Amino acid sequence: MNETNIAPRQTAILQLLSSGLNTGSQILVGLRPAQVISKATLMRDLGDLKDKGLIRAEGEGKATRYFLLVSRLLVPVDLEQYFKDGSTLRKAGPVEFNSALFNSLGGKQIFAEQEVEKWKKRIVFLSAKKAVLDPSIYKREIERLTVEFSWKSAKIEGNTYSLLETEVLIKQAKEAFGKSKYEAMMILGHKNAVDYILANPEEFKILAEEKIIKLHNILTEGLGVTSGLRNSKVAITGSEFRPLATSASIKDALAKTVALVNSADFPLAKALLALALISYIQPFVDGNKRTARTLANAILIAHDYYPLSYRNLDEVEYLKATLLFYETNNLYHLKRIVVEQYDFALGNYFLV
Repeated sequence: MNETNIAPRQTAILQLLSSGLNTGSQILVGLRPAQVISKATLMRDLGDLKDKGLIRAEGEGKATRYFLLVSRLLVPVDLEQYFKDGSTLRKAGPVEFNSALFNSLGGKQIFAEQEVEKWKKRIVFLSAKKAVLDPSIYKREIERLTVEFSWKSAKIEGNTYSLLETEVLIKQAKEAFGKSKYEAMMILGHKNAVDYILANPEEFKILAEEKIIKLHNILTEGLGVTSGLRNSKVAITGSEFRPLATSASIKDALAKTVALVNSADFPLAKALLALALISYIQPFVDGNKRTARTLANAILIAHDYYPLSYRNLDEVEYLKATLLFYETNNLYHLKRIVVEQYDFALGNYFLV
């Protein structure tokens, strides 16, 4: 999808198109009573969406019909409206795991050809930076990325270490005063996982179930988390989404995830699929989102791409984007976050 900012009203138009309304008059009615706009304004919005490559038009005059050019899973959703009390966007009641989701995803479906070409012009490979940077500077940048990723990923999980406390813990092995041993172990688990990935980058070029489990084991070592795939129900805080409950069904979903990731050509697509689907499947009793974020970075590093630190990420926004994917399978905001964080990485690390 074109990453250009989309106005709230245009978001509503895309939502109506995804529901099957495709004429100008149908869209006008669908927008009311929340938004009352003129036909001329609607035509301008539709023209803008066409220019952004999000829709196409067929026919002329009143017979014109409009169709999405993007997957329904990538139609923008207003996060604030979705999670607002009493929202009509959010359905009440249990949300079951959607096994058909895997048939709707794929590298070429979530990153259009023109997007891939745009990014390929901007890609800076890690190996290229290693070749031109002073070795001590390159090492320092790797350490900085490790610290910032470990801090932010742990913070998303409720860890209270500050960025400076995380740096002291990782570089000097000094635990912060007044913080629990558990918090320190969580951060060091991230650090150990990143160290393992950097020492074995090729391992994650082709994904396999056992590699995901190994990464989870490194991340959660010393935290009292059971190793291997879970065989029991789990609940999701703040959501009625119901993940799979048996190790057999989880194993099957994990195999489909591995196949999808391996079949994608574009590394950012691979990373996004891993981030979204490992979180969605919840294969372990704990540490699922941590594993998803770390695995996404392992895939990027395996393909010589910069990893994501998430340093400037709003944790609440990320958690909302994840819950949105759980409940609707809409990938728009998780994709946006991955793209924004990769852009941030390119502009903030390994600078000459």
